[in-house]
Amino acid sequence: MINEIIEAISIALDSEFGDGYEIHTEEIKQDLKEPCFFVQLIDQNISPLCGRRYLQNNAFCIQYFPESNLNPNAECNDVAERMMFALEYVTPLDVDRAIRGTNKNHELVDGVLNFFVNYNRVILKKTASPEVMGQIKIQSEMKGE
Repeated sequence: MINEIIEAISIALDSEFGDGYEIHTEEIKQDLKEPCFFVQLIDQNISPLCGRRYLQNNAFCIQYFPESNLNPNAECNDVAERMMFALEYVTPLDVDRAIRGTNKNHELVDGVLNFFVNYNRVILKKTASPEVMGQIKIQSEMKGE
């Protein structure tokens, strides 16, 4: 499911920014063409809820490498503002409803925008065989009969 969320983030970025921006999901060693985005999962944890239900917390970092050499901070601030709304909801391709982005924040480090967002969801643990309820026989009597 993580790859589907990354794909949904890429689709949301593409619909907001268009074809002039490359979106990468794997590390690029050389020939990085700016402006571009780099989407990566930075942290994941799972907490038990009730029964077979678990809360899966998925923290993503989307890095933006600006095109401008003169005003990279201003460009990054504009992009961050657009990303706040563009990434509010993403819809993975195999899911029928959107996942809301939470804890959205950003920072500029060495002229690169680092945008953080969490896409958390409840998952069901798969079991080998479903538990079937047993049968119970109840016999009751009414007082006075």
